Amino acid sequence: MLFSLHDLELRKIEFAETYAPGKIDLGEEAVQKAPLTAEGRAELLEEHHGGKQVVKDIRVVGKFATQVELRCARCVEPVVQELSGDFDLLYRPLSTMQREDDVSINEAESEIGYYKGEGVELEEVLKEQIFLALPMQILCTEECKGLCAQCGQNKNMGECSCAKPSDPRWAALAGLKDKLKQ
Repeated sequence: MLFSLHDLELRKIEFAETYAPGKIDLGEEAVQKAPLTAEGRAELLEEHHGGKQVVKDIRVVGKFATQVELRCARCVEPVVQELSGDFDLLYRPLSTMQREDDVSINEAESEIGYYKGEGVELEEVLKEQIFLALPMQILCTEECKGLCAQCGQNKNMGECSCAKPSDPRWAALAGLKDKLKQ
């Protein structure tokens, strides 16, 4: 769904959309497992920058909810995670951004996104919000034992027959234990 400048000049746009799993590509790290629901509104805000210069910002306010499948950070097994959130975003035309190499911005400007062309795509807004809502890492359980560093077997499914690796940092002290027993 495109929030076009032309439509927004006429009226605010209310939306209530549902996207089937797989409709929005989340890359290889996450897979959408349930419908993505989103509702809210988009509106045009005009900022007067002196004289006759008017900047047409698009404000998108709403909420979303879905389920995604991620991989456990320790054992790489699939984990389904509920995601939801509210957003209040402001998009400014890309043409208004200064073209200098090093541009300092204030805190308020760091919260502004930019759009190119005729408007903002809702799908791109939602994709960005999903990525921001993803946890940095997720575990299948707090007790997850992970994978064997040597053979790669999932230790939650059972122990492997690999020899336990010794820590090379203790190698210098390995013979000391035997000497003390004598």
